[in-house]
Amino acid sequence: MISRKNEVIAIILARSGSKGLIDKNILPLNGKPLISYSIEAAKLSKLVDRVVVSTDCEKIQKIAINYGAEAPFIRPQEFSDDNATSEIALKHAVEWLIEHEKKKPNIIVYLQITDVFRSKNMIDDCVNALLINPDIDSAFMGTEVHKNFWRKKQGNFTRIANDIPYGLPRQKREPLYREDTGLALASRTKVILEGKRIGNNVTIIPYNQNVDFIDIHSDFDLRLSELLIRNEKIIPNE
Repeated sequence: MISRKNEVIAIILARSGSKGLIDKNILPLNGKPLISYSIEAAKLSKLVDRVVVSTDCEKIQKIAINYGAEAPFIRPQEFSDDNATSEIALKHAVEWLIEHEKKKPNIIVYLQITDVFRSKNMIDDCVNALLINPDIDSAFMGTEVHKNFWRKKQGNFTRIANDIPYGLPRQKREPLYREDTGLALASRTKVILEGKRIGNNVTIIPYNQNVDFIDIHSDFDLRLSELLIRNEKIIPNE
């Protein structure tokens, strides 16, 4: 178990603006607001000490607190508009905590509200990777992918990772890894304060699950997630 001197804070970003799905972060999914699933995931972790929600909206702030998170500030508009990146908002949250609490955490856990289908060990696996290896800056979940990927650059298509032999059976192919930091990412605080989400030295924790394609950004995504929970009994955080 982590000691208190290595404080781990989970930060969940929940701005109010959403073009594709209005009020996305608090829309109901199986009877609960979407944000609640990420809060519950962080609170179920054995290694996360605190769960902090950064939002520009008092309504979201109240919902977050109701589900057991801290929401000690309203994020300024300059860190909440369409041009504000997750990296900028994370840095603001960490700087606010340091300034107002006079204490710097060691590890920041990032969770994205639209990724709800986490298994219960994902967060702790990421945090543990940093605790075990002091040389690692960041650890995050990654989906193993065995398909071929191509990139278009200056009008030409080139295959990514073209050193992987073409045409091998799936079970013999070297996998590529899709970055899924929204499910779980742990980074050292120094990385976040540098304005980055992921440091230079990383480890990826592979996972495979039937719902690894779900990232809720449309009404279809929301309805599909509802069906998976209710009909297929695929329950987030289990």
